[in-house]
Amino acid sequence: MNDDIPISDFSSDDFDDELQPQLSAPRVVIAILLALAVLVGAGWTVRSSLSATPRPAAGTTWFAPYVDATLTPPTQFQDANDNPARQVALGFVVADPHHGCTPSWGTYYTLDQAASSLNLDSRIAQVRTEGGNVLVSFGGQAHSELALTCTSTQQLTAAYRSVISHYQLTAVDFDIEGTALADTAATRRRAAALAALQHAARAAHKRLDVWLTLPVATTGLAPDAQTVVADTLAAGVHLAGINVMAMDFGTPESHMGDTVIRSLRAANGQLDAIGHRYGLPAGAGATWGRMGVTVMIGQNDTDGEIFTVADARQLVGFVRANRVRRVSMWSLNRDIRCGTTFAVIGVHSNTCSGSNQRPRQFSALFAHLDGSMATPAATATAGGRAAPSTTDNPATSPYPIWSPTRPYPAGYKVVRDGDVYQAKWYTQGDDPAAQVQYVYQTPWQLIGPVLPGERAPTTTTLPKGTYPTWSATAVYQAGDRVLYEGKPYQAKWYNKATSPGAENADPTASPWQPRFTIPGEPTNG
Repeated sequence: MNDDIPISDFSSDDFDDELQPQLSAPRVVIAILLALAVLVGAGWTVRSSLSATPRPAAGTTWFAPYVDATLTPPTQFQDANDNPARQVALGFVVADPHHGCTPSWGTYYTLDQAASSLNLDSRIAQVRTEGGNVLVSFGGQAHSELALTCTSTQQLTAAYRSVISHYQLTAVDFDIEGTALADTAATRRRAAALAALQHAARAAHKRLDVWLTLPVATTGLAPDAQTVVADTLAAGVHLAGINVMAMDFGTPESHMGDTVIRSLRAANGQLDAIGHRYGLPAGAGATWGRMGVTVMIGQNDTDGEIFTVADARQLVGFVRANRVRRVSMWSLNRDIRCGTTFAVIGVHSNTCSGSNQRPRQFSALFAHLDGSMATPAATATAGGRAAPSTTDNPATSPYPIWSPTRPYPAGYKVVRDGDVYQAKWYTQGDDPAAQVQYVYQTPWQLIGPVLPGERAPTTTTLPKGTYPTWSATAVYQAGDRVLYEGKPYQAKWYNKATSPGAENADPTASPWQPRFTIPGEPTNG
């Protein structure tokens, strides 16, 4: 099967775990009839499983895959073809290694750097434009969660607030694992900061859902994880839910679906007891509505643990029957098999699953869980888009306006009708905004809208005299360099009276090559 075929071309019934011999329809019918005859003849009463266990109402459970926001190549989580759920959990915001109480994306980018280098703000805005929502996750396994490095509750509250405000978030997630679980002081600082932020949100008639994401074993949550939940509730935080990481159990598991469900049941009993102590509605059913589960699709970090598509189907059935509130997976970046012609099983990778699957197969399956995490923010600096305009304005466009005569190499970014697009391969004359039947037919990837307040980037000019100023009367040979409007150009061939300024309209025909970086062009271009 060609990996380039879009996921929308397959129905959920097309997703088989392996290429196996198929029974013909007549044989299936005959087999069912024979089985029914045997049961009835033996005195059994045949009943519909749906009548015994009514299916919960649509929208009870929501799905949002995790995305490693800083991993390359980037996963286009804003594109419904890559992320059919149109909801996403972005990870991870952690402490800046040089400024401990400053938020960063994975220690690599400040919030502003992520906006410019990863187009993260625009991509978040695109999700919201299409009716989806975004949850930002703090912490994770690899780096320090801010509560570990901010020395006071006031500093920590300000750090969290800066992220929530920047992205106008209505939901946040805290992935607490490793040594962070045992840090009682950090747990209490975090809880106090979150209680203050929720109080401020309610006073402003806004919503702030808080999720705790904690590791789980087949026996349930470890004592440290239970303490994190209890201390957070004790501080007055209204938890939207506790999301258990049902993965990396540490021993080979032949049936990961059963193992995940066993861990969920154990955690449910523990969380029900904790919730009862703090006045939350009691009973397993009520507690399921305050729980989430995150699985690691395909090969887990432990050899012998592979969460398959069949396991995913089993989990979907379980969470629907029990009305578990949330399902996530690690990660959307990995939702493709390893290997091109044949699946390579058991590979440990952050860019493929190490299991036998079709592209985005886990995402498509979990996306049938069609609930919504929260109501998106009504207005947002990182989530709102500029007012529609029939004419793109170069002064407010972060990249060049698309031109039908200009060639664009792979990676080039342009603005067209208020949206930012990036070239997937070399293209010229293909309108980024043109409607196509299939996403693979267009050379352009929609990144997201131009955001309010954005401006055209500036190009550094050179001091006068660095090169001769271009003259319409001078003759130039190949290799000659000039300054035009303070920017350097080099002649590609003999020319006279041809302005370097015309290069932007048709660079192929222009005798001039810019000797500076053009905004929008790929960094390796």
